[in-house]
Amino acid sequence: MTVVKIAIWIDVPIEFCFDIARNISLHPQSVPHTKEKAVAGVTEGLIHEGETVTWEAIHLGIRQTLTARIISMNPPYEFVDRMEEGAFQSLIHVHLFEEQNGGTLMTDILQFESPFGPVGKVFNRLFLKKYMRDFLARRSENLKQIAEDEYMSGDNPDT
Repeated sequence: MTVVKIAIWIDVPIEFCFDIARNISLHPQSVPHTKEKAVAGVTEGLIHEGETVTWEAIHLGIRQTLTARIISMNPPYEFVDRMEEGAFQSLIHVHLFEEQNGGTLMTDILQFESPFGPVGKVFNRLFLKKYMRDFLARRSENLKQIAEDEYMSGDNPDT
């Protein structure tokens, strides 16, 4: 299994950051380069434990769908989603939040396996791990900007 970990400090309270990160309506703004949109399951607002969302996006030049279920949630410290359907053999995304220096340390841990056995493992090492790290880093930077802007403007992330 391949693991990618990204952490970023965000200058907003932990509860606000937690809700921004699980807000389906805001998610497309955090990854505009992949043109993600929710097409089934929870398609707007906050997602909760046990609920699913199906995303449609363009990755590696290919339109793809991925259905994920929130398999655990411990507000405002952690939630975990697991792929139920999609291009990976398996994918688990752990979202962690820790109060730190008056803000929040947000950490993403992505664990995934590509299909196609040994060929998939080589693809992971040569290309996919870096692609996923860059994707998560870009998403984290965008979420930071969204969270800080929304917090300063007084907007509520659950709308």
